Amino acid sequence: MAHTDVNFKPVADLVAGLIDGVEDDRWADPTPCGHYTQAQLLNHLLGLCLAFTAAARGERGPHNDAPPGEPATELEPEWRGELRHRLDSLAEAWSSEGAWEGHAVAGGVVLPASIMGLVALNELAVHGWDLARATGQDFRLPSDTVANLVEFVAQDAHDQSAREGIYGPVVTLPADAAPQDRLIALTGRNPAWRP
Repeated sequence: MAHTDVNFKPVADLVAGLIDGVEDDRWADPTPCGHYTQAQLLNHLLGLCLAFTAAARGERGPHNDAPPGEPATELEPEWRGELRHRLDSLAEAWSSEGAWEGHAVAGGVVLPASIMGLVALNELAVHGWDLARATGQDFRLPSDTVANLVEFVAQDAHDQSAREGIYGPVVTLPADAAPQDRLIALTGRNPAWRP
């Protein structure tokens, strides 16, 4: 798929729309994302926005030269405004044609920028779903985003060794499952997960 088919802004806006639905007294509650609490998931989102924005801009530094560590279990007081700002910056960075050219670095991994952009969009979309599900909010990705990401994530769906440390085993769904549910299942999550 061409990078011109990929638009971060609608997904970034969807995730930003979840922020006010996060309750401060629920930070320790679980999420569909492994052992992450809500606070850890939000800190991971804050970090991935920095890393993938730097990747799009061709920057190197502490945000993207090393694998991400375990997210903190507490949030900074101004996290809501900071996350909105970082989501906007992420979408803007990947809207540049130059972001998709050459190679990019994130998490200490070097990839063709055209692949790194899809990794970034997938991270944003799936962790957005995680946050929505953990906080009881609606989350409906644009159909073209889902189609692009299903195609991307399905490439190694039957090779768990290639997915190790990234996704759990694919969750089996009925043949008529909704496309977004198929995307979530491909990342090793159960689309029916509830807190």
